[in-house]
Amino acid sequence: MPFLRRNERDGKPRRLGVTEVRGPYYSTFGPAYLADLLAAAGPYVDWLKIPGPSLALLPKPALARMVSVCHEHEVRASAGGLIESVVGQGVSAVDQYFGALAELGFDVVEVSAGMISLPTADYLRLVKRAKKTGMTVKAEVGIQFGAGGTSDSGTLAAEGTGSVSFAIQRGRAALDAGADMVILESEGVTESVATWRTDVVSAFAEAFGLERLLFEAADPRVFEWYVKHYGAEVNLFVDHSQVLLLESVRSGVWGSHSLFNRVFTYKG
Repeated sequence: MPFLRRNERDGKPRRLGVTEVRGPYYSTFGPAYLADLLAAAGPYVDWLKIPGPSLALLPKPALARMVSVCHEHEVRASAGGLIESVVGQGVSAVDQYFGALAELGFDVVEVSAGMISLPTADYLRLVKRAKKTGMTVKAEVGIQFGAGGTSDSGTLAAEGTGSVSFAIQRGRAALDAGADMVILESEGVTESVATWRTDVVSAFAEAFGLERLLFEAADPRVFEWYVKHYGAEVNLFVDHSQVLLLESVRSGVWGSHSLFNRVFTYKG
């Protein structure tokens, strides 16, 4: 319905207002489902993230086809955090992992260490190795040890949270080492916490700026908060089932009671 007013959005490839969506993991699907999803919502999806376990478990033909479907819809195929499992198998496995992703045609790769203890110097070596593939490198950092493994909130609370300043330092070092973007892990910030740590979000936004930050926000209440406080063009990671819900908020077409008819962009 082109006669309806919508917020003007930059076209792809976007630097701001990037929407990365979670692929098969919590819900299982394959290339045909993905083709249907992107036929309906492809213009609003920038990156499709295949989570780490799915990278290891999906048959190679299905994985290759999903990458192809992404490219047919101008969506960048993004590899999740399987590196956290691969790194424990040694240098050769790491090299083969990055080589396999490049061979499959992935465009983006994540370097994370939420579930493992890894010295910063070693983490940066992984960033540099990932960068050699030519893929866009996302450096995921956070304050919650054990993040990314679907641990229950009680277990994560018992672990406690780490230093915000240390997480920012690691993110800065990753950018210096060649990473293109920093991802703020949601666990310990807006996920599995009694009270959201919005102070952490503010510190990251101040340290990196919104263009080089992507926030995990796979909960409608959370991504609505990000849009409300940082604008329609904040970079967000959501579940694939939430694409149109998020875009309705970004575009100003719809929203919750506190956002309805309150979200705007200006391209004058």
